Amino acid sequence: MPAPQLSLKGRALRFLSMREHSRLELGRKLARYAEEGDDVEALLDFLEKNNWLSQERFAESLINRKAGRFGNSRVMAELQSHGVTGEALAEIKAELADSETTRAIEVWRRKFGTVAADAAERAKQMRFLLQRGFSQRAARIAMQGAPDDDEL
Repeated sequence: MPAPQLSLKGRALRFLSMREHSRLELGRKLARYAEEGDDVEALLDFLEKNNWLSQERFAESLINRKAGRFGNSRVMAELQSHGVTGEALAEIKAELADSETTRAIEVWRRKFGTVAADAAERAKQMRFLLQRGFSQRAARIAMQGAPDDDEL
């Protein structure tokens, strides 16, 4: 016997139970299943009103997943692609800027661990960090090889 067809609200709650979604992302997913007469925007408003859908929680979730591996520009681009804009984006950018160098050092240490011996290796390390979205300043500092904690 086939499983019963989920309502649009049921699908939305199933998606949200798996992980946080942005309003834009959830709207796109639900639009595939919307039938004539379904109002996706009204459903999204209802979910936000009941605090089941939250841009702030989505942004925190995405930052927690991505900030340990990627730089500010990559995280900010992903947030913008999910529809996070305005004042919330400015606050997030300021918070991420404080820890970018530390995160770049950690990513560099996990991937390479030793200071580059020649120009080709330095270029490879720099490309890696820049492709991950770290600023040039943070990448240069990370490539200098931060002292170990026991050496301080």
